[in-house]
Amino acid sequence: MRLLARFVMGLLALFLLSPLTAPAGLPIEFQDAAGRTLTIVQPPQKVVSIVPSITEILFRIGAGDAVGGVTYHDTYPPDAATKPVVGGFFAPSLDLIDSLEPDVIFLDDLHQSVVEAYVGKDRPRLIQLPLASLDDLYLSIRLLGQLFDRDDAADDLIRAIQADLAHTAGKIAPIPASGRKRVIRLMGRDQVMTPGDDSFQNEMIRLAGGIPPKLGKPGSIVPVTLEDWQAFNPQVIYGCGGDREAAMTLLNRPGWKDVDAVKNGRILYFPCDLTCRLSSRTGYFVSCLASRIYGDEFAALPLVRENGRIASRPIALDLDYVDAAETVESTVNDYIHKTLLIHLASPMSVSSTLEGFRRNIRHVGNSYSPPQVWGLYHHIGLETSRNQLIQSIDMSFSDTSLLFTGADMDNLSVQRQQFKEMTVYALVTAGVCSNAVRMGEDVGAFYEPGTINMVILSNMRLTPRAMNRAIISATEAKTAALWDMDIRSSQTPLVNPATGTGTDNIIVVEGQGPRIDNAGGHSKMGELIAKAVYAGVREAVFKQNGIVRERNIFQRLKDRRISLFGLVGDCNCGIEKNTLNRELEHLLLDPEYAGFIEAALAISDHYERGLIADIGGFEAWCDQMAAAIAGKPIHEKQAFAFDKPLPPVLKMAFDALLNGVTGRLTPAEGVQ
Repeated sequence: MRLLARFVMGLLALFLLSPLTAPAGLPIEFQDAAGRTLTIVQPPQKVVSIVPSITEILFRIGAGDAVGGVTYHDTYPPDAATKPVVGGFFAPSLDLIDSLEPDVIFLDDLHQSVVEAYVGKDRPRLIQLPLASLDDLYLSIRLLGQLFDRDDAADDLIRAIQADLAHTAGKIAPIPASGRKRVIRLMGRDQVMTPGDDSFQNEMIRLAGGIPPKLGKPGSIVPVTLEDWQAFNPQVIYGCGGDREAAMTLLNRPGWKDVDAVKNGRILYFPCDLTCRLSSRTGYFVSCLASRIYGDEFAALPLVRENGRIASRPIALDLDYVDAAETVESTVNDYIHKTLLIHLASPMSVSSTLEGFRRNIRHVGNSYSPPQVWGLYHHIGLETSRNQLIQSIDMSFSDTSLLFTGADMDNLSVQRQQFKEMTVYALVTAGVCSNAVRMGEDVGAFYEPGTINMVILSNMRLTPRAMNRAIISATEAKTAALWDMDIRSSQTPLVNPATGTGTDNIIVVEGQGPRIDNAGGHSKMGELIAKAVYAGVREAVFKQNGIVRERNIFQRLKDRRISLFGLVGDCNCGIEKNTLNRELEHLLLDPEYAGFIEAALAISDHYERGLIADIGGFEAWCDQMAAAIAGKPIHEKQAFAFDKPLPPVLKMAFDALLNGVTGRLTPAEGVQ
């Protein structure tokens, strides 16, 4: 243990004390990754970033206010969701970019159409930053820090990434070479592909303690032959969320399914914004990847950090019976947990949907466990993991009632509602992207941490009856918030809005003050609880998942697992499917056509519920939209093939847009 600790401290010293050699301050002259020599005299005031990694870094170093436009792939941090969208990464709209009048456009080498549009012009400045390796990432962060006068923030971000990587290196150090697992990143839709030998994704596999393949093929994505596949015999396969359906098809074929990873069910999936890019969260992702590659073995490795409380920050709650409220950071099983703790001045009863009705409670709260330990906690169970957490924050289970969540406590929403002398607080965390469910429809055999947790307090004394009734009021308000935000079921997103997640919990605190015996929908107490919860769920979902009610149509489709990239299959219209996909994306940047699809989403939900019996009127609207796009009537409509079965209303809507596109692009002797 001592040798391991010294090893880790040495790594930390190497990373955290390494000099940052780039000169600070402006003006600065540099050469970007495309060979352009640029001189920047003052920080850019408005930029368009069509590179999600750069967008993420800009927000992380405090330069988010300068971001004027992003792609619909920019989902982190949540504030990126509030920025104007200029299209997708592969085919951004030049008209929309131009309308924003940016000082600078951050772009990639795939964006030649953007380069050609602005060649020879003084503004905007085009900047391509290197992001092919971890060293490139650090260089780009430093340069962005200089460009936006955020040098210190950039240095802090680099050190945070390096600290995460050093910790992971220390964690996996005891694993012998003979115990290292063969790991491959699965890519491709029509055939098995993977990053080339020189890809940063293979660099991340190595940093996570895995052994990536060596195929002798450089590049960001290369084909894998069956011979390559069987010779490497991966023990772990991982991909991003969008790879799941393709993997089920590709890896179910003879030969491809006869490798260790497939036979043992070791196929892992992570969010695309972690797997597919170098970013401000690369250190975090590497630690998550390591924990999933090694599973139970990872949990059994020696601790690098000691368990225990390390930091606290206060939370203001104006209730006489609350001594203090805080968010406590503690290390448990090597990773930082964050726990909301509300300390009561005297023992009280609480009603908890996790623990039942409990008396003589002095501390209530909600605890976040990071993804690196989720597998361990599934293995050891609630009681053991709860005891470990409670011990780390110096509490006792006998007088402490906690909820547990995979939603970060940094994204806590604290809501206060008041009427005359009556006050209610709702403290809410919410994650809805992994296990949101439609109760009454979805199967109850699915579990991943996500969770909407609520702690409810008031300045009144609630009877046991009122405490239990408050749970119903809060639950109804939670569901109303989810429906008003169009949060989808994780199991059946195409047809079902979510009513909650599979792991939601509530604690209602008894409180002190005048006696209240009713917290239902007709009572003022119930109204205040519902309003606080409704606002809390909406804010917490935004802070955790970057989802807002007014989000763009691309995000609404993504929530239903409809991706425009590759949506259209082969057709007999004489137009390449890539062209159709690109034209469809550009159509949806127009508010009129985006609104048409948004209406189709609502109609589809009602049609699937049986609330709309006849969609003949909608079909007529579809014909009108197709003709408007084509600039002429469509006499012979096509039924297009899509990459997945769509509900009838949505298929009708997309067929209309595509018939309009083909009508516009096809000569007169084609579609009439």
